[in-house]
Amino acid sequence: MNEPKTLRAKAALLSAFFLAFILVIWYTATLPTKTAAPTLTAEQSEYAKLMGKDPQAGGGAPSKSAFPTPAQMGSTIVGHLSDPFYDNGPNDKGIGLQISYSLARVGLGFSLAALFAIPLGFLIGMSPLAYRALDPFIQLLKPISPLAWMPIALYTIKDSSISGIFVIFICSVWPMLTNTAFGVAGVRREWLNVSRTLQVTPMRKAIEVILPAAAPTILTGMRISMGIAWLVIVAAEMLVGGTGIGYFVWNEWNNLSLTNVIFAILAIGLVGMALDLVFAKAQKAVTYAE
Repeated sequence: MNEPKTLRAKAALLSAFFLAFILVIWYTATLPTKTAAPTLTAEQSEYAKLMGKDPQAGGGAPSKSAFPTPAQMGSTIVGHLSDPFYDNGPNDKGIGLQISYSLARVGLGFSLAALFAIPLGFLIGMSPLAYRALDPFIQLLKPISPLAWMPIALYTIKDSSISGIFVIFICSVWPMLTNTAFGVAGVRREWLNVSRTLQVTPMRKAIEVILPAAAPTILTGMRISMGIAWLVIVAAEMLVGGTGIGYFVWNEWNNLSLTNVIFAILAIGLVGMALDLVFAKAQKAVTYAE
């Protein structure tokens, strides 16, 4: 028990060191630099004197970096987190509100994908006939980029928000479907033979025998799907606009606010990490040590 705790402490210390190293590099890279005094011709010097200016004025003045400094980022973070749920109109919403819109779209699209993919994955995993019949369609549709479906969704659905949910549904289906089918097909034959000997009904066998055995693999597929869904929603919201963290990034870029763009990137990463942690905990809970 002491070794894992020691390992965690060392890992935390190393992570803190990496963070400090990155901040030092960032701070150093954004320090003001002095520019050399411009070399003026005799005519330019005379013209400057006639205009009442010092020909050497401005030479060697410090030049600020266009990239935000750590202090500016800190100020931006505090400003956003002090009131994350304000709503001042279509193009001025708090970061918490924007993330909430994105999470709602991801949650709905992901849930619909789970309701579709997991039962179908059970069917494919339990039936060799269904596997052979559906595998060509899965292999054909799986490599298609989710964003390639966006024009078709916008044309048929004619609603940008629902189109975004549809794109999340499409990108979430395949990892869950393939992992569920793999997990179901990989259940130990001894367990299935015992259930057959006891004349267990197919529904009870699926729920009490196959589902617990395949649960870790199913949750792996769900974990992968959630990661892809959170990644895709940012790009989808940049295309459809309106609300969401992706639209926030695009809008702040149009406003030339690089500090807000970087803050949004950090927020996207933290939310994605939290979502992955939730599924990692669930996956660990259903994994049985042999």
